[in-house]
Amino acid sequence: MASPTIEQVTAALATVNDPEIRRPITELDMIKGVDVSAEGSVTVGVFLTVAGCPMRDTITRDVTAAVSKLPGVAGVQVDLDVMSEEQRQALQTKLRGGQAAKEIPFAKPNSLTRVYAVASGKGGVGKSSVTVNLAAAMAAQGRKVGVVDADIYGHSIPRMLGVTGRPTQVEQMIMPPNAHGVKVISIGMFTEGNSPVVWRGPMLHRALQQFLADVYWGDLDVLLMDLPPGTGDIAISVAQLLPSAEILVVTTPQQAAAEVAERAGAISAQTHQTVAGVIENMSYLPCPHCGEPVDVFGSGGGQTVADALTRTLGTSVPLLGQVPIDVRLREGGDEGNPIVLDAPDAPASKELRSIADKISGRAKSLRGRQLGLSPNRG
Repeated sequence: MASPTIEQVTAALATVNDPEIRRPITELDMIKGVDVSAEGSVTVGVFLTVAGCPMRDTITRDVTAAVSKLPGVAGVQVDLDVMSEEQRQALQTKLRGGQAAKEIPFAKPNSLTRVYAVASGKGGVGKSSVTVNLAAAMAAQGRKVGVVDADIYGHSIPRMLGVTGRPTQVEQMIMPPNAHGVKVISIGMFTEGNSPVVWRGPMLHRALQQFLADVYWGDLDVLLMDLPPGTGDIAISVAQLLPSAEILVVTTPQQAAAEVAERAGAISAQTHQTVAGVIENMSYLPCPHCGEPVDVFGSGGGQTVADALTRTLGTSVPLLGQVPIDVRLREGGDEGNPIVLDAPDAPASKELRSIADKISGRAKSLRGRQLGLSPNRG
């Protein structure tokens, strides 16, 4: 059998995606060269973005598998090299669509990514659990999803999503780790052990700006931002950096919690953001004997917040869903296995998927976008 041609090998390599950037390695100029011997032995030279690339074994395996499928291949050898500084800068510019300057892609008027800032008035209402499960649910539906752990002091998203890898840096661009089909970035990926982050306002703003501008998110359908509780520096920075971000308010049924949650949503009246809706977490506990709901934390808090924000903002703010208490929701967060994936038939999973459907199916506003229309002069 005749040996494959270089063109055939190159075509096979075009089916191999970089595991972090998720684009073909041929498109990213990662192929150093291809050599095919008369006996059918194929040698492929591959440029890694950085010397300590954590995905080097994955790339070697995928390249070998893709080329080995070609008829006439007797063996495959992958030679790894490292990009020069000029090559990395060229790659960085290519990934930014030809723009060398840093910018927040989600803040551009023509961005089609829906951005949701998940907020709460106080801690302990399950805001991070809701964020993680909404992200996992939407990713399982085939949507491209990213999560920014903007709770700098109380970061917990990596553990709850089961992220174990660290970001890879290509020049000044950061490649975020991926878990359950969700791209994730958190300050916890840059600190040693469980070290606390002791920062004030300007440093918090800068960290959030870097998460949005320096991270290569690709073409996302939805970006979720897990905000810290309250209406402090990060909430203000989000309004400044991403004025089009919509707010999802998480509360519990308890009236005391609802009053605090209302303040977290009411900040939108000052920042001119939209409140997409209210999510009531820990709504009830299904009785283990009769199945009837037990109102452990009271009832009606979510609807109270939705009604109050509707009056305050002068626009309809819906109650998007009521998530029941389920010990598997907590266990999934501790183990890095979101309940929507680990126990899809659980009542909590069904309610979270319903909420995910509602927010991911919302039409993107055309306000502020260029429509490309011109007057008819005929």
